[in-house]
Amino acid sequence: MIALGCDHGGFILKEAIRSVIEATGNECKDFGCFSEASVDYPVIAQNVGRAVASGECEKGILICGTGVGMSIAANKIHGVRCVVCSDCFSAKLSRMHNDANVLSLGARVLGPELAKMITELWLTTPFEGERHARRVGMINKLDNGETL
Repeated sequence: MIALGCDHGGFILKEAIRSVIEATGNECKDFGCFSEASVDYPVIAQNVGRAVASGECEKGILICGTGVGMSIAANKIHGVRCVVCSDCFSAKLSRMHNDANVLSLGARVLGPELAKMITELWLTTPFEGERHARRVGMINKLDNGETL
């Protein structure tokens, strides 16, 4: 299950991204918003982040104008590793090396076809583990307030 959310600036792109989620064999849980009417993006980021952190959803995808605001808000949720991606290389490596569990996209930064390519690559790239698992473990320690 993939958690999906956007603000008003990302609504149109969210509808295009939904088809990619389903085409990769995943189900989608939509946390809104459901129109281009103005909403507060931190609420959406919180809801998607909590769904991922709790295990209700395996991964999450957030969309706003730049992807930055959503990412900042989502990363405040314990257990979330949200990355803003505007290129395929970063999307792939964020999964392979960082085990990112939330992807944030900028609807005003990306064209819809590139956004779909990034999403598909991000959803289908596995975490490599091994030496990267140790580093993700260190990130988790920081998330828990521990010192490295």
